[in-house]
Amino acid sequence: MTISVEQLTHTRLDPFGMLVTASTSDADLRSIPPETLARWTDEEKVVVLRGLPLLPAADFESYCDSWGELLRWDFGAVLDLKVQEDPKNYLFTRGSVPFHWDGAFAHAQPSYFLFQCLDARAGGGGETVFCDTVAAYAKASAEQRAVWDRVRITYRTDKLAHYGGDVTYPLVSTHPKSGATVLRYAEPLDPEKFMNPLFLEVDGVPDGERLVAELSEYLWRPEFCYAHEWLPGDVVVVENQALIHGRRPFVGDSSRHLQRVQII
Repeated sequence: MTISVEQLTHTRLDPFGMLVTASTSDADLRSIPPETLARWTDEEKVVVLRGLPLLPAADFESYCDSWGELLRWDFGAVLDLKVQEDPKNYLFTRGSVPFHWDGAFAHAQPSYFLFQCLDARAGGGGETVFCDTVAAYAKASAEQRAVWDRVRITYRTDKLAHYGGDVTYPLVSTHPKSGATVLRYAEPLDPEKFMNPLFLEVDGVPDGERLVAELSEYLWRPEFCYAHEWLPGDVVVVENQALIHGRRPFVGDSSRHLQRVQII
């Protein structure tokens, strides 16, 4: 069954993104054709779906597989994101997650990723923050863009979970589908604060530390960022090529449980 337009309410999010609320309990995520949801996501960058029952992990993976090739890791295609008692990666702690993009250390970078939220506590922190790098680059000064255009960054981290290694990317890139100018940037992870630090080597400018400090201030500006507060039952679809994302720390002993699939 395909859900009808009349059963969906579309609401703009601030400063970008779209909330789609379903008014029927007779449908689930599979009622929305992949090409429709992909088009919405290309247009809005983040699409939040509410009012649809969640799928078992196997069915969630199967639906994502209907979009195209999935990025598979040693654990499979579905990553359970939740706080762990003995984490090997900072993603599974209650701390913050700096900005990054998915697939930097993979054989291919996802075009989209889908989350479904099995559990979350309102007001418990852990919001996922998405930064629109298309807008960030477009609104930068001519002087900033001239500097950024010359920069290449090498990222190094040990493989302590499902990714790691040594990779180099230009800071400024071109979106493979839209042709828009985007930023590919991951913030450094201080070894004093993070269990698996990420080190950056910046080429193309005389002072790499100054550039990193400038980007950390600029990219977190509210005009470029949508912060998603998770509710149980949320399904969130994200365009990975235009955005970078991070996470605010949890409050107290709060946690949440998300499942994520990446689509190449």
